[in-house]
Order: sequence, then structure tokens, then C-alpha cells
Amino acid sequence: MALFAAAGRVASTLVAMIGTRLELAAVEFQEDARRLLGYLAWSLLAVFLAAASIMLVALFVILLFWDSYRLQAVAGMAVLLAAGAGVIVMSVRSKLNAQSPLFADTLAELRKDIDYVRHAAAGAIDE
Repeated sequence: MALFAAAGRVASTLVAMIGTRLELAAVEFQEDARRLLGYLAWSLLAVFLAAASIMLVALFVILLFWDSYRLQAVAGMAVLLAAGAGVIVMSVRSKLNAQSPLFADTLAELRKDIDYVRHAAAGAIDE
């Protein structure tokens, strides 16, 4: 009879832990979704403003050298813009690679739960 009581306690603990972990996963998902949406909105605004300013600077340089070096000015601005785009892409890629995986906290808690259940089951078997 004690074995059934211990199994019932372990089962109820497991159900409670699963419910808690699901709540944690939902909270993490909401936080990540809101954070990513904020990043997206600010990034779109920054891209729009940067594109407008870059185009105005490029137009200014091209017009400044229109009479004497128009082709060199256009080529120079194209190279400069391409180099800037390359630096930005590499920076974003490195930042994305440095991010922790989605649901990292939930997975860590689940690993702890698995260890706890294994130790509890081993203790119940020993008794």
C-alpha cells in the first residue's frame, strides 16, 4: 500500500511540475515575442531613416562631383554603401548567433525535474 501512496505522490508531483513548466514556457514565449516585435518595429524605423539619409548623402556627393568625376563619384558611393551593408549583415549575424536558444530556462527546469524524478524513483525503489 505504501508503494501505491508513493507512486501517487510522485505522479501528483510530476503533474504539478509539468503544469509549472508549461506556464514558464508560455511566459518565455510571450516575452520573446514582445521583445522581437519591439526589435522589428525599431529596426524598420531605423532602416527607413538610414536609407533616406544615405541616399541624400550619396546624391550630395554625386552632385558635388558631377562636372569633373561623376562616374568615380557614383562608383565610390556604390562601394561605400555595399561595404556598409556587409558590415551590418555581419554584425546582425553575430548577434543572432550569440542569443540564447528559445525556451532555455524551461529546458533547464525540465532537466532539473528529470533528475529529481530519477532520484525520487531510485529512493522509492530502495525503500
